[in-house]
Amino acid sequence: MIKVSVNIVTYNQVRFIAEAIESALNQETTFPYEIIVADDCSTDGAREVIEAYQKKYPDKIRAILHEKNLGGAGKFNAISAIEASRGQYIATTDGDDYFTSPHKLQKQVEFMDAHPECSTCFHNAQIIWEDGSYAPELVNGPEQKLISTVEDLVGEDEVWFMATSSVMFRNGLLTDYPDWFYESKSGDIPRYILLAKKGKIGYLPDVMSVYRKNRDGVSFTDHRWDADFLYNRIGMYEGINRELDYRFDRVLRKNIARYYRMMLDSKQYEGRYFPRASIALKYLNLGRPNWHITKEIVRDYLVPESLLKVYSAIRLLPHRN
Repeated sequence: MIKVSVNIVTYNQVRFIAEAIESALNQETTFPYEIIVADDCSTDGAREVIEAYQKKYPDKIRAILHEKNLGGAGKFNAISAIEASRGQYIATTDGDDYFTSPHKLQKQVEFMDAHPECSTCFHNAQIIWEDGSYAPELVNGPEQKLISTVEDLVGEDEVWFMATSSVMFRNGLLTDYPDWFYESKSGDIPRYILLAKKGKIGYLPDVMSVYRKNRDGVSFTDHRWDADFLYNRIGMYEGINRELDYRFDRVLRKNIARYYRMMLDSKQYEGRYFPRASIALKYLNLGRPNWHITKEIVRDYLVPESLLKVYSAIRLLPHRN
């Protein structure tokens, strides 16, 4: 019986995919595991690298080679890998990340076997920048909780403390995805919410993988000042709010308000008074900011520029000769 399915999802990562696959092949375990490499119709040669590995290790590696790009920022590609997994547990990684410890799978399986109350576990990981623009750092600090729940995944800001390459979860828990999940451009955040509904999340402090940031990665295509991206994030958190039966409504409303605040300065609404004023009112209603911030929003986005000019002119009248 296969104990673990390692899911490697990739798209146009020919420079990194071999390292990801090798790190999965180098795992030392007391149980059988498989490696599923799901390629979202790469055009840079990654597909050929995957096919070569599959040919060399036919009993260990299964390749899912899509004939067209599935879209969804890789979410649908990841779902295809999950659906094909035969292991009791699923360990995930992106094609530009890799495992650094040969004992990663063994340690996580031992934890999951010993903690049936947990749907998921993760470990610490190192963040490295491909271009060396920043020094390496760890994803998790010493304050990271050993056991987390769904409550730890929601906040007034975006919550992220689980690197994709560090996560393992029980197979069979993700079978029926809500509509908001499919519509979201984010895959990891919604997935962890759904998994947290099924059980607790355990943490191993061992640093056993790398989360690589590079100029071609998703983090550089998420335009935080782009209205389309911001609307998608709003829809995701509205979906999460419904999914969690509005138990964290106050917190998530403030989170959603944060995206409306960013939208006020998005390129799509520059110089558009009425649409931007509507967004400003939504921000004030959801975020309920303090009086100082409220005054700034009213002044900068609700009071028409023409009125501001008149007001400034009136204030200057007593000082004119």
